[in-house]
Parts: sequence; C-alpha cells; structure tokens
Amino acid sequence: METALLIISILLIVIVLLQSSKAEGAAQIISGGNSDLFTKRKERGSELFISRVTLLLGLAFFGICLVSMFIK
Repeated sequence: METALLIISILLIVIVLLQSSKAEGAAQIISGGNSDLFTKRKERGSELFISRVTLLLGLAFFGICLVSMFIK
C-alpha cells in the first residue's frame, strides 16, 4: 500500500506541475487589469487529458488512503 501511495503521489506532483497556470489572471484582478479570470475556458487536447489524469490520480490517492486507514 505504501509503495502505491508513493508512486501515485510522485505522479500526481509531476502531472500538477505540467498543468498550465489557470490563476495567471489573479494578479491582474488585484492590480485592476483585465478581469478575464472568470471567463469560461474550454479545455481541449492535452489540457483535457492532463486534467482528467490529475482527477483520476487524486481519486486513487484518496481511495487508497481511506482503505489503508481502515485496514490498520
């Protein structure tokens, strides 16, 4: 169980670092710039794939943590 958690956590860190920054407009809102932070952006291609992999890895990590908590 611990090795699976270690592998999933490393993969999760790498995949999160690969994602493009969606909060790049936050500084513009604070400084009074163009407020296009809340516009709807549709993920396509590799962004969609990375987003789904991140979701799956996060759910797997959460599930394994819950299972390992009840086993011990």
